[in-house]
Amino acid sequence: MANTLNQIGAVTALNVRSIPSRLGTSLVIVIGIAGVVGVLVALLSMGAGFAATLGGTGTEERTIVLRGGSVDELSSVITREQSQIIGDAPGVARDADGKPVMVAEFYLLTDVAKPDSTSPNNVVVRGTQSDVARVRPEFGIVEGRMFESGVREVIIGTGVARQFETLQLGGTVDVRDGAWNIVGIFETGGDVHESELWVDAGALETASRRSAFNSVTLQLESADAFQTFKDALTTDPRLVVNPQRQTDYYASRSEQLHMLIRILGYTVAVIMGIGAVFGALNVMYAAVATRTVEIATLRALGFGGLPVVISVMIESLLLALAGGLVGALGAYLFFNGFTVNTLNFQTFSQVAFAFQVTPELIRQGIVWALVMGLIGGLFPAVRAARLPVVDALRAG
Repeated sequence: MANTLNQIGAVTALNVRSIPSRLGTSLVIVIGIAGVVGVLVALLSMGAGFAATLGGTGTEERTIVLRGGSVDELSSVITREQSQIIGDAPGVARDADGKPVMVAEFYLLTDVAKPDSTSPNNVVVRGTQSDVARVRPEFGIVEGRMFESGVREVIIGTGVARQFETLQLGGTVDVRDGAWNIVGIFETGGDVHESELWVDAGALETASRRSAFNSVTLQLESADAFQTFKDALTTDPRLVVNPQRQTDYYASRSEQLHMLIRILGYTVAVIMGIGAVFGALNVMYAAVATRTVEIATLRALGFGGLPVVISVMIESLLLALAGGLVGALGAYLFFNGFTVNTLNFQTFSQVAFAFQVTPELIRQGIVWALVMGLIGGLFPAVRAARLPVVDALRAG
C-alpha cells in the first residue's frame, strides 16, 4: 500500500511539474470549465436573489389574511366587516390603546413605462395607511416625506426608483383616475415591498371605486400564536378566509420563477459542460500522448497501472478545480449584488432584486467543475495505464 502511494505521489508530481510546458493546452480545460461554472453560478444566483427577496419579506410573528381560495392578494376580497372580525381574533397584538396592530390594504397593478421598452411593466400599487410602520417597522422614508391621508400622493420603493427612470421624487405616476404626485421614496429592508408604489388607502378607494380590501396584515402576539389565530378565523362561520404566515406567503410567490431559473441554469450548464468535457478529453489525451515514453519508462521501472491512472485523474481534477474557482470568482465579482427587475409570473408584477452568489452556489459550481474534470480525465487515464510498454518505448 505504501509503495502504491509513493508511486502515485511520484507520478503525480511529474505530471504537475510538466503543466507549465503545456500551459496553452492546459488553459483550454481551465477556461472551458470556468465558463461553464461562471454561467451556472450566475444564473442560479439570479434565482437565489429573487427567492431571498420574496422569502425575506415579513416575519414569523406577522400574518396575512386573504379570502378563502385566493392564491394571492390580487384575487382576494376582504370586506370591512370581515377585517374588523379578523382584527378582533385571539392572538393579535394590540397597541397601548388596545387597538389591534393591523392594516387592511388594497392591492392592484398599474402600468409604468420605461424609456427603452415598449412592453407593459406592471407595478404593484398598495393602498395602505400612513401609520403602516406599526405593522411593518422595517418601513422608513429615505427621501421626501410620507403621503398625506386622503390626498393623491405616492411613495415609491427604492427598487422601483432604481429600475424606472420615469419614476422620480417630484414627478407623477398614473395610478387610477389620473396622475398622482410622487412625494417620497421608502425602503423596507430589501424585501419585495421595495418594488411597490404605496398610496393612501382612502384616496385609492375613491379613485378605484372599490368598497372592499384585498388583504389584511396583522402582527401577532408571538409566532406561536399563529395556530390559535388561524383556528379562530377558519372556524368562524362569518368568514371564509385563508390566514398564512407572511414569510410562507411571500416564499410561495417565488417558487415558479425560482424553479424555472434553476431548470434553465442546469440545462445551459449541461450543454456547455458537454463541450467542456470534450475539450478536457482532447487536452488530456494530448497530454498522455506527449508523455508516452515517460509513462512507458515508469511502467518498465515497476510502476503499476493504478498510480498512472490516479495521477492523470489528479491532474485533470486540479485543472478542473482551477477552472471552477476562476468561474465562481468571476460570477461573484461581476454578478453578486447586481440589481435587476423581472416579471413575477405568479403575481404578474415587476420585482426588483439583487443577484446573490452564495457559498452554496459556489460549492455547487466547484462540484460541477470536478465532475467535468473527472469525466474528462477518466478515459485518457485508462489509456495511459494500458499503453504497451515495449511499443511505447520503440515509438519514443
